Amino acid sequence: MIEALRKIIRFAGAERKNIRKSIFVSLLYSCFAMLRIGAIYFVITAIVSKESGNAAAWKAFLLLLASIVGMTLTRNVYQMQQTHAGFFMSANKRLDIGNRLKRIPMGFFNNNTIGEISGITTTVLDTVENIGATVLVLVLGGLVNAVVFLLMIPFFDWRIALIVLGGMIVYLLFTSLMEHRTRKLAPKREESKTAIVEASLENIQGMSVVKAFNLAGKGDAKLRAAIDRYRDNNLALEKMFIPISIVQNIFLGAFKMLIIFASAYFYLNGSMEPAIAFIMIIVSFQVFNDIEQTDAGLSMLRLVTSSIDQAEKIDAMPQLDEQGKDYSPQTHDIKIENVSFAYGTKEILHDISLNIPQNTMTAFVGPSGAGKTTLALLISRFWDVKKGSISIGGKDIREYTLESLMAQISLVFQNVYLFADTVENNIRFGCPDASRKEVIQAAKRACCHDFIMSLPDGYDTVIGEGGATLSGGEKQRISIARAILKDAPIIILDEATANVDPENEDKLKLAFEALTKDKTVIMIAHRLNTIRNADQIVVINAGGLTAGTHDELMKTNRIYNRFVNMREKAADWQL
Repeated sequence: MIEALRKIIRFAGAERKNIRKSIFVSLLYSCFAMLRIGAIYFVITAIVSKESGNAAAWKAFLLLLASIVGMTLTRNVYQMQQTHAGFFMSANKRLDIGNRLKRIPMGFFNNNTIGEISGITTTVLDTVENIGATVLVLVLGGLVNAVVFLLMIPFFDWRIALIVLGGMIVYLLFTSLMEHRTRKLAPKREESKTAIVEASLENIQGMSVVKAFNLAGKGDAKLRAAIDRYRDNNLALEKMFIPISIVQNIFLGAFKMLIIFASAYFYLNGSMEPAIAFIMIIVSFQVFNDIEQTDAGLSMLRLVTSSIDQAEKIDAMPQLDEQGKDYSPQTHDIKIENVSFAYGTKEILHDISLNIPQNTMTAFVGPSGAGKTTLALLISRFWDVKKGSISIGGKDIREYTLESLMAQISLVFQNVYLFADTVENNIRFGCPDASRKEVIQAAKRACCHDFIMSLPDGYDTVIGEGGATLSGGEKQRISIARAILKDAPIIILDEATANVDPENEDKLKLAFEALTKDKTVIMIAHRLNTIRNADQIVVINAGGLTAGTHDELMKTNRIYNRFVNMREKAADWQL
């Protein structure tokens, strides 16, 4: 239990101060609640001693008034503090995850699905947000308040205090047993909760395939299985909780009855005053309230810590070295020296070397899976090389911070992703501080200003997630406008025209010319007309490469010669 509490406190980070305030104020709340016992004591003492006058009534009234006002104020404060702590400890973790995702090698996503990360940032952290700080306050605040209550009882009768202490110890033993058993079941519950999100995303993303093959009601087997596992794990937790809770409450009830019988017995044998006996009987009904509050927190404690364990899995994600410095190189030539790279045990590139001079165009060609995109992304450090080095402007890219490295490079991918935001903000993503005028200038250079102005709200039009409301050519031109606005000295084009319709190809050609003017350009393309005039063409195959001009490779490289012939035949093909 102590380790679990420490884990939540560590996870809370900057919100620890709010948790401490909440616990302290909840203690004040309990103190104000105890004033009610004092009020009852004055009334009972007055009745038993048959006092005349209103003094006891006024004392009781003032104590009750102070209790009600104090409880109201302190309840609002400690609940606000724990709500604030719960929200921001999860919000801060989500921001931390977002920052980490920017610094992990892209290869991580081959082994860790988007669904798992989505599940952690949503349902898992929702658990921490909703009950994380509350559990901490319930447990620590409940224990502190129970101890304070226990210390108050000896002022009335020490024998009753011993009975209360015994009840608390027995109750906490059962609670500890419950918490111990939860250690095995709670992690399974959290993992199955994440699996539901993962399966749901997969099912939604693959819905077109499910419908195309008429598998409605059948293609969701993974999602149904995930829901069944989550149900089974929840039921297993409840089946474990219920028997222990029943026995626990029976023992707690027995101790409450023992307090009542002991108070009556001590009164009858003359060792306890009548007023004290009445007070102890009344106390028996609420003396274990704080410890029961602690039990409620402990039963949820393992769920919260399991959620934290799930969330902290992302802390173990491999991070690219962040020990670099902010460099702004004077030149932007790229040098690849003896580079080898593998996905796991599958080697893609083996001991390759290549020079890409500044302000030239280099085209990568080769069979599918040969490593064209891999090499381009190694230059932008989406992964780190296994062997060798890549340098820009004479400095190894590992010496740059990721921010300063990416400031030198703009990437335009084959599959363009646009955010569910305005057109202007999607273009401005390349340069967040750009003005509206600069955004429009970039859009004009990318040949997308006219179609943007035809949209319902022009640059303020909100497009669907992923750019679902735009055509492929329109999305591609917006991505080029984004890259133009960034104005990085190195441009990497990864088959950027592969999915473009013919009517947009001429416009994209003009957009590419505007983007690549006076830049160091690396182009991955399958279209012959986009690479024929490159300064150098690099043929990548079987882990190695051969570089040359179009005419040189046509004479010396069989793979390139076959590539050109196939493209020429494809261009002449008619239906």
